[in-house]
Amino acid sequence: MLWWRLRARLGYTVARRLFHWRRLMEQPRVWRWMEGQFARMANLGHVPAQSFYGHLLLFRGQGLGARDEGLRLLRLAAQAGDAKSAYQLGVASLNGDARKAPDGVEAARWWTLATEAGHPLAARKLADLYRDGGHGLAADPLKAEQLSQRASQLGL
Repeated sequence: MLWWRLRARLGYTVARRLFHWRRLMEQPRVWRWMEGQFARMANLGHVPAQSFYGHLLLFRGQGLGARDEGLRLLRLAAQAGDAKSAYQLGVASLNGDARKAPDGVEAARWWTLATEAGHPLAARKLADLYRDGGHGLAADPLKAEQLSQRASQLGL
């Protein structure tokens, strides 16, 4: 089992480095190999891989299946404490899609998690959401002001 994890980590590291080479990204065979490395490491529970591959599937995946898998991986990473993933889940919750209406309460939950992990833009978006209310969330100006101050503390 140790060999399998070491091999997965090595493949993931190489794939992440090759990800920045545009010519390689254009090769379907290389891309399939890289995607396999990202998926393997994400399935082993590596939080940065779950975040990276989740974002990749959410924004570059083809079809609803890729989007759903991207959201699932982002959810796993966010629950493990990844601020970027929690922020993106809040954005996805507030935007909704053809199958799910926008949900301000769920967006607030994810953005609160991201803010606690130190994501400044999540604090700003959460402050705006509480200031304006909407999508099932009541306006709360006091909480909005506190979150606005938190966003300033985090550097935004």
